[in-house]
Amino acid sequence: MTPSQLVQQPTSGAGYFLRGFSLAFTPGIRRFVIIPLMVNLLLMGTLISVLLSQLSTWIDGWLSYIPSWLDWLSYLLWPLLAIFALVICSYFFSTVANWIAAPFNGLLAEHLEAKLTGKRPPDDGIAGIVKDLPRIFKREWQKLWYYLPKALGLLILMWIPAIGQTLGPVLWFLFSAWMMGIQYCDYPFDNHRVSFPSMKATLREQKGMTMSFGALVMVFTMTPVLNLFVMPVAVCGATAMWVDKYRGELARY
Repeated sequence: MTPSQLVQQPTSGAGYFLRGFSLAFTPGIRRFVIIPLMVNLLLMGTLISVLLSQLSTWIDGWLSYIPSWLDWLSYLLWPLLAIFALVICSYFFSTVANWIAAPFNGLLAEHLEAKLTGKRPPDDGIAGIVKDLPRIFKREWQKLWYYLPKALGLLILMWIPAIGQTLGPVLWFLFSAWMMGIQYCDYPFDNHRVSFPSMKATLREQKGMTMSFGALVMVFTMTPVLNLFVMPVAVCGATAMWVDKYRGELARY
């Protein structure tokens, strides 16, 4: 299969994510999908179990803080709080999964890029993964420290009566979509040693594409069954987007 057959150049970030489904299972790539897929299956299976057993209890507890004269708001807030809880839990579990699978996600991105560009794939093996572990986990820390202050600010917003509970879930979803775009686009950028600030600046130049990619990742992450396959699919979609849209930006750095 030629590079031109593998990548049909979608016109949106969401299109690249969907393209990731076919890319993840192309010959020569499937074996690099196995470990990220198994990590995601385990963590997302745990997420589903936690949500099914605790979601109603959490939301009822949050709604108990509403004054009795605003009880009518419960019917409006219940679905919003359910979305909020789903987004938070999804991001938490996906973050844990990405930390565990980060070295293998980078390897998947590296080999898929080689296939898409027609170049010889790297042959570093396990030794190459071990050598890169300090850099890989340093990058994960950078993403985490970028995320935490903004997430904390949004959580504080949630405590503001009415406004926070209605506007907060929407802002949280948008922020999470941006973070998902950063999370998965980072693997091919990091493989080429593009710094984290430079990567963010590049992604902001096509923020609509990054956001639409991340938003669809979020939707699939919150969808039972489909969320089991999100991680390797998102890595493949982000790598295809890198090859088409961002690889040429390396000349700047």
